[in-house]
Amino acid sequence: MTLQHLFVPLMLAMEQTGAIVNLGSKEGITTPPGNAAYSAGKAAIKVLTEQLAYELLQVTSGRVTAHLLVPGFTWTDMNFPGMNEQADAKPDEAWTSGQVVDYFLEHFTAGDFYIICPDNAVSSDLDRKRITWALQDMVENRPALSRWHPDWKEAFNRWINSPGSQL
Repeated sequence: MTLQHLFVPLMLAMEQTGAIVNLGSKEGITTPPGNAAYSAGKAAIKVLTEQLAYELLQVTSGRVTAHLLVPGFTWTDMNFPGMNEQADAKPDEAWTSGQVVDYFLEHFTAGDFYIICPDNAVSSDLDRKRITWALQDMVENRPALSRWHPDWKEAFNRWINSPGSQL
């Protein structure tokens, strides 16, 4: 159960505009192997937020909205327990939390629902390709998680690097 059942009714009763931003994960979209419980939880957040956005639109005509923020690799205490922003070196691949906030604000202000952040290792284009491949697993009835499947891993790598896979 989420806390949304506590604050959404209050937001609906208010006359002001408002927004609910749920924190997703790319693992909840492409579901890589190795962390099933986390992936399942984040997939549930994605679906919950999609449903909430739809229902809020029906009830408030856009006065109260919902959005899904999906950070990339971010230098936070969750990923680096005990980190010290002043003393520790940030990995080159990671974004800072400030970069995530800046990206979020730009896309939230534009009215985006899915706010999928890149990072210094994975571009938005690569994210789109990975998400597309994951969706195509169902459409094409490939094996589950074919991106990592021994019989499909090379096909994924060829597809992701081919000019024809540009979205």
